[in-house]
Amino acid sequence: MMRLLYSLVVWLAQPFLRRKLLKRGQHEPGYLAAIDERFGHYQGAPLQTSEGLIWVHAVSLGETRTAAVLLMRLRERLPGMRLLLTHGTATGRAEGAKLLREGDLQSWQPWDTPGAVDRFLTHFKPRIGLLMETEVWPNLVAACQRHGVPLVLTNARMSDKSMRQAQRLAGLSRPAFGALSAVWAQTEADAQRLKQLGATVQGVFGNLKFDAAPNAAQVATGRAWRQKAARPVIMFASSREGEEAALLQIFKENKPLVPVSIAQAAIKSIANGVQWLIVPRHPQRFGEVAALIERHGFAVSRRSTWAEGPPAVGHSSTGSDLDPRMAKAAVLLPVTDARPVIWLGDSLGDMALYYGLADVALLGGSFEPLGGQNLIEAAACACPVVMGPHTFNFAEAAELAEVAGAAQRVPDLAQAVAVAQSVVSDPAAHTAMVSAATEFSNAHCGAVDKTANAVVELLR
Repeated sequence: MMRLLYSLVVWLAQPFLRRKLLKRGQHEPGYLAAIDERFGHYQGAPLQTSEGLIWVHAVSLGETRTAAVLLMRLRERLPGMRLLLTHGTATGRAEGAKLLREGDLQSWQPWDTPGAVDRFLTHFKPRIGLLMETEVWPNLVAACQRHGVPLVLTNARMSDKSMRQAQRLAGLSRPAFGALSAVWAQTEADAQRLKQLGATVQGVFGNLKFDAAPNAAQVATGRAWRQKAARPVIMFASSREGEEAALLQIFKENKPLVPVSIAQAAIKSIANGVQWLIVPRHPQRFGEVAALIERHGFAVSRRSTWAEGPPAVGHSSTGSDLDPRMAKAAVLLPVTDARPVIWLGDSLGDMALYYGLADVALLGGSFEPLGGQNLIEAAACACPVVMGPHTFNFAEAAELAEVAGAAQRVPDLAQAVAVAQSVVSDPAAHTAMVSAATEFSNAHCGAVDKTANAVVELLR
């Protein structure tokens, strides 16, 4: 009965979804591609294949990059494998297109109505479905069970917050999680929470993201640019709405950017100050964040305008030519046209470059109750992290990184800025965190082999 009511609601929501896609497509044209696929309508006749497709669903950019690690290993284990790759976001689909080989297919995830998911499964006839991390939809799971398609939740994670939300809709969530053919969790804590939702967890394999090697060329380029910057670079990585404004306000209100006890030492050791780099989590906000920076009285240098790296700028160590409210920030930021300059990372697929460019990173999403972003890529690029109190989306990885010394946790953004300043002003402390980040990253590899082995075994 609960799923019947749910199905009616999502069916009635279809016109609103189309409207949302059209509106979002004005800023991100990728959302306008093949809209009918989202409702289970495809060009051409249903697929005819004796082997069946290996279907991997990676909803967004992060999951798609994680899936890339698994796909590489599956292709080694399953020669001639044909892939069906599905997504929910435009950035995920664009990234996924890079992973396709001859004979592979790509599509949008079907909207979770009974009709759309039935048409999806009838058209593509997948041999198995692998859902990355969290994507469990009631009608999709039920339809796979009817069609005899084994459906697996792999690299599975479940935060306390998400578990409580799912428990409030137990009539939907318990049958869906219980009908999965297999669940392979990232951590024991994830496994326990998934079991409480009715899932049968067959293994705890670790996080596939630890097996994803960052783009070495990007890291090298970033480090080369860092050397040319002639001042330490602090990045706000994958910042979320509200966090950039809070950071800029810290500067503008003349809040100390380093603890008083070390301020003089920091300024002395960093004669030219610190260069700040903001990299928003969502590309549709690039323009918004650029305008926000300007409104707060700063100049913006956008990555998209750089040819051979960030431009050289002048610096004022006294701020005498600036608005008095900016005087303290002037000691810590390069200036051009009498305004401090903040770099804006407004490009896709360049996170390894940005982590290579940064001496230390503030973890976006962790200073508002948003759950934090994943710090594993930062560790793989040997970039120390300062994180806020809200890391429930990646709780165990954050805790392990803190214990390892690869990350420091602080209660708020103002203290994060202070700690980051402290780290870059102390070469010994910075070197120790860089080494800890590398060791932390190397110590947690291995999930990809366990997952690939389990997929092959399930197919047998």
